[in-house]
Amino acid sequence: MTLRKQKSPASGLTWVCPSCHGRALTLELLRHIVPQPVVNRLWQRARSGQYATIRRCPACNRPMAEVPIIATEDKTTHLDVCTGCHFIWFDTQEFEALPRIPAKSPASEALPQEAKEAAALAQLEILRQKSATMDTLAPPDHWWQLAIAIIGIPVEHNDTPLRNRPIVTWSLAAVIAIVSLAAMTNLKAAVEDWGLIPVEFGRHFGLTFITSFFLHGGLFHLIGNLYFLVVFGDNTEDVLGKRRFLLLVATAAVVGDVAHILADPRVTIPCVGASGGISGILAYYCLRFPTARVGFVWWFRWFRLPVGILFALWVLSQIFDAVWISAGFTEVAVFAHLGGAAVGVLFWWWTRRAISAGALQQETS
Repeated sequence: MTLRKQKSPASGLTWVCPSCHGRALTLELLRHIVPQPVVNRLWQRARSGQYATIRRCPACNRPMAEVPIIATEDKTTHLDVCTGCHFIWFDTQEFEALPRIPAKSPASEALPQEAKEAAALAQLEILRQKSATMDTLAPPDHWWQLAIAIIGIPVEHNDTPLRNRPIVTWSLAAVIAIVSLAAMTNLKAAVEDWGLIPVEFGRHFGLTFITSFFLHGGLFHLIGNLYFLVVFGDNTEDVLGKRRFLLLVATAAVVGDVAHILADPRVTIPCVGASGGISGILAYYCLRFPTARVGFVWWFRWFRLPVGILFALWVLSQIFDAVWISAGFTEVAVFAHLGGAAVGVLFWWWTRRAISAGALQQETS
């Protein structure tokens, strides 16, 4: 792509493509044109590693992050951002769609410097709050997302395109589905024979630690676990790689089972389900992509919140359920969830430096 420099009073020095009429600006220049909250959100999303790298930077040829920045009723505008040389690419009419910092009026020039700063800060705060509110309350992109959220399942927003196919995630989901559906022809016998029973955890030479992972107590239990595995597992596998992803799932599942046993070794009720391993995936995903958002319905209204907030609420709900277990009001394997989530947290802490170093090496190579 050949770019030529162009300077205008409105936007300063830009680089323009003569063929497609797109343009590129630096991040530093954009800060003087667009309100600070908008630029900050754009840069934070680009640095998060959540968004796909499709287009190459015309300056340094590094992959650019395709970041959603402006949501309207008709469409969502995506900008291509290079985190290496701070270039931002605008397709036709995208630059004109961005909000602008208001021009100074003669009246504001007469104000004292302190008053100017206070007015500017107040204006930026209004823009920040308005932008955050619009992003949080923006309606879902598709009707089926609302249908899923109505039944209490969070919906991944701005799904991140993957660098590699999540073969392990898909294969694991397929095996779980096949085994669980086959077992449902005689579910009671399958659960009693191959479910994990805390008081008899060593039966079948300990194989119930594995077999219980692939069994589920019913169709809704199966569909719910498969949904979370596929939706959040693909991005986790994409970041960790196949081997470390498998290690995360297996370790979270086993530790979740051990936590379930230690919570009450006298329990004689079989425990089945992949929730322990999937809880490890959820914990890792939320810590690795803290700015990623999920949509959900609350009191007949649609909300989008960062996954980090929902993960904290989920942990609190699990602790609350653990209290109910102690009182004998529920039989959900909450301690298996918490044990698996703890493994996800430790895995994030263990791998974050290695992954960050690998990303930096790839960026500078």
